[in-house]
Amino acid sequence: MTIKPRRSMLFMPASNARALEKGRTLPADGLIFDLEDSVAQDQKEAARRALVEALSSRAYGSRSLIVRVNGLDTPWGAEDVAALANCGADALLFPKVACAQDVLDATLAMDDADSPLNTRLWVMMETARGVLNAAEIADSAKRSRLSAFVIGANDLVRETRIDPGADRANLTPWLLQCVLAARAHGLDAFDSVYNHFTDAAGFAAECAHGRALGFDGKTLIHPTQIEACNAAFGPSAEEIAWARAVIAAFKAPESEGKGAIALQGAMIERLHLEGAMRIMAIADAPGHGAT
Repeated sequence: MTIKPRRSMLFMPASNARALEKGRTLPADGLIFDLEDSVAQDQKEAARRALVEALSSRAYGSRSLIVRVNGLDTPWGAEDVAALANCGADALLFPKVACAQDVLDATLAMDDADSPLNTRLWVMMETARGVLNAAEIADSAKRSRLSAFVIGANDLVRETRIDPGADRANLTPWLLQCVLAARAHGLDAFDSVYNHFTDAAGFAAECAHGRALGFDGKTLIHPTQIEACNAAFGPSAEEIAWARAVIAAFKAPESEGKGAIALQGAMIERLHLEGAMRIMAIADAPGHGAT
């Protein structure tokens, strides 16, 4: 069972040469190189060239590498896809996706650019239409490259004009709608960024909230958030102990061929074994502190 932990996904502006260099040493599970919001219009083309050069170095180790391109409805989107489709990234992340057709159009653009089939497509869930159409968008995965949702709460709050509340209470129904749609179609789901990167307590609380809602990890805006994010979305010592016990129990000779066995006073099934293996894959990832 191969699982690539993606607890911490750090956004990095592709126009910042220092950030591109620093990303090679950061303990984030993944890097999202941004060509969209964080790059000024007059820097778009230079940032694209710099990113292509940086990725060609193959110097980012085992981290997940994602590129957020500009939308296909902008002057830069098509050229972003053409230039980055074969850069070695794990996925291209498309902004402001509103419906399934947007996903299919993005997939076609990647196909036309001869992007390898293992280069996946991620989408930003950051518009009112996108959240309303979450199930339809997720369902398009069976006929596209789609493999993950990334929440963009800043844009969603701006468009809808809601007050998210200190604990995101007003956003939570929409977050859960996206998680449910993602899980129904086998997609990963990543929580939105937390803007106040100097507020450690607030960040920890939002990480705990995001994990409780079922997100696989969280997108970040600053390297100082990585360690806390890895801890929050990684398994606890108790979870690791349970996972080891489940794996050992199913490996025991007397469990051979059984779909359910007793462990620690409870019945566990093969589905619990899958969950245990996932926990251990994340626990074994660099930067996880629990043992």
